Amino acid sequence: MTADKVSRLVAEGVHVSFGGIAALTDVNLALTQGEVFGLIGPNGAGKTTMVNVLSGFQQPTQGGMMLDGVAVGARGPHRAARAGIGRTFQAGRLFKDLSVSENLAVAAMGTGLSASKARKRAAAILDWMGCVDMIDRRCDSLSYGNERRIGIGRALALDPAFALLDEPASGMNDAECDALMHLIASIPRDFGCGVLLIEHNMEVIMGACQRIHVLDGGKSIAEGSPADIQRNADVRRAYLGDKASVRQSQPKVV
Repeated sequence: MTADKVSRLVAEGVHVSFGGIAALTDVNLALTQGEVFGLIGPNGAGKTTMVNVLSGFQQPTQGGMMLDGVAVGARGPHRAARAGIGRTFQAGRLFKDLSVSENLAVAAMGTGLSASKARKRAAAILDWMGCVDMIDRRCDSLSYGNERRIGIGRALALDPAFALLDEPASGMNDAECDALMHLIASIPRDFGCGVLLIEHNMEVIMGACQRIHVLDGGKSIAEGSPADIQRNADVRRAYLGDKASVRQSQPKVV
């Protein structure tokens, strides 16, 4: 994606309640195009709910979301996608009866590309991901890990200003996670978009992200660099500590 200015995706004062139970309380986020921004927290912290708000799948009880100063979340997911917000899901949600290439091409055509140009975009993304050998495979034949990777490719096929990735390393082994970390870290450079990354694998988070925001019980408890987050006593009590494995050495610079 090319742009004349740096885009910003901002959520302000976001509250989400389900049947009187608060899933998010007064959450503020600001993402900048060109960075990888981590969103972490224990199970039930409200991370996926936040991504649903940002991508138009969930309307907040209060607050809102703006892309470059324009409110887009209230328009619904299809308009959020057209405005420049792509996302993945914890469940792959691929079109299982279509090929890998067709899954990406369908997303690209949603941006207004012709079928031939959409196929070219799909092929270029799969080549970048190192997945050319899968181009004609039906998605119902993919391993779980490859489903996750193709989900990222489909989000990028939307040519987004921001790609929201919801636990893309789930179910991957250590080698796959390491490769994924490097892939995600290179997205801003190679595609010009910002990335919001939800992930429980702390090596992926610490290795790929420039900034990290921490939720606990639907509330923000910290934000800062990977080093700041690892040192934060509130974060360690709420989430890190014994609940996640973090490299004892300095985070890898990618």
